[in-house]
Amino acid sequence: MLGSIQLCTLLLPTIPLRNSRQEGIPMAYPVLVRLATIDDLDFVAQDHYIPRAIVQRKIEEGEVFVAVDTNQLVGYARLEQLWSLIPYIALIHVLPTYRRQGVGTALLAGIGATLRERGHTMLYSSSQVNEPEPQAWHRRMGFEECGVIAGINDGVGEIFFRTRL
Repeated sequence: MLGSIQLCTLLLPTIPLRNSRQEGIPMAYPVLVRLATIDDLDFVAQDHYIPRAIVQRKIEEGEVFVAVDTNQLVGYARLEQLWSLIPYIALIHVLPTYRRQGVGTALLAGIGATLRERGHTMLYSSSQVNEPEPQAWHRRMGFEECGVIAGINDGVGEIFFRTRL
């Protein structure tokens, strides 16, 4: 278990934002990104993609990050380790009312800062080949396409991306 929690508060540029509080009003949007704690388990296990016990283990191993807006959890990201060494973003989830407001970008920045501190120099991620929006997001975030695995995900395939930290 990790002894400390990495906090990364990001103040994104003032841009027109849409959220449940003030529709379309320009504002600076502070997002706190931190490692998840066991208290966050229900939130970060809500997708049921992997068993809850595995999510708990990933929290304990420092592989789950959460985004917080005014004491409310609004997004999370889970990492995997390729070959037990190379960090890979397995999932980024942002609540629907907070999407397209920089929360995913903040999560990526918080993940990058923590991974650099841990000595990593590269981060991998992926998107299904039939998902143009997530692919475009990866490219905007500085990821480069580095390979494709055909025939997985019920035959859809997966595009892999990497970025230097």
